[in-house]
Amino acid sequence: MAEKKQGAGAQSPHLSPPEQDQAAKHASLRALVVHEIIREEGEAALARRSSALFWSALAAGLSMGFSFLTMAMLQSSLPDAPWRHLVAGLGYSIGFMIVILGRQQLFTESTLTALLPLLTRPDRETLLSLLRLWSIVLCANLLGTLIFAYGLTAPGVFKPEVLAALGDIAAHALQGSFWSTVLRAVFAGWLIALMVWLLPSSKASSLLTILIITFVVAISNLSHVIAGSVEAFYAVLTGRAQLGDYFVEFLLPTLLGNMIGGVSLVALLNHAAIAPEMVG
Repeated sequence: MAEKKQGAGAQSPHLSPPEQDQAAKHASLRALVVHEIIREEGEAALARRSSALFWSALAAGLSMGFSFLTMAMLQSSLPDAPWRHLVAGLGYSIGFMIVILGRQQLFTESTLTALLPLLTRPDRETLLSLLRLWSIVLCANLLGTLIFAYGLTAPGVFKPEVLAALGDIAAHALQGSFWSTVLRAVFAGWLIALMVWLLPSSKASSLLTILIITFVVAISNLSHVIAGSVEAFYAVLTGRAQLGDYFVEFLLPTLLGNMIGGVSLVALLNHAAIAPEMVG
């Protein structure tokens, strides 16, 4: 028996079979379909070997450094005007584009993708697999950001105006109280997880989706634990902050906020919205 076409107009008696095919191709994905696409990505990530996760996550941490560098390059080339941060903020998207389109393992993405298998199959084995993935990916991401930040300190590589911009951006990563950083990180984790949720439906517009969402994170001065770690590590390596400042003023509040935003506001809510539709 032939499978029924899905989507608006796909079953319309007013359309010819070719027109029904066209309607099915242009229909939006159902929320359940989006959930299953992302869940399957999470299942694949949970099944990966630890070594594969580590190297992919290390690559992601290194790639995220290009967000910091590109922002500094743009800022150093612009006049000191009120709109400068808007243009420089476009550079923040570069690292995310490399990581997402390159299929590298980013911790804040996994707060959604790798959690959906656990919400669908809440057993001890899946929980342990999730904790293994999160711990490996987070540590490797952070190691990658540290290596990139250290590379930026090499003498004679960048012009003085670029170094000044790097220092200025890095100083902002460690500003604000603990709880204000947590709140900024909640919004950042929320937006990044929403971006992951939107990507299956965006199809050919995926690049634009990444650009818009991450641009909002940048110009809103929100806190992202991996992208911001490059900046914070650079501040430590150049003597603008102490290592303890990185852990207390940046890593702990940002990690907490990103997980609240990604896990609670996106994964749990979106899963709850489609759970009644799931069969079996």
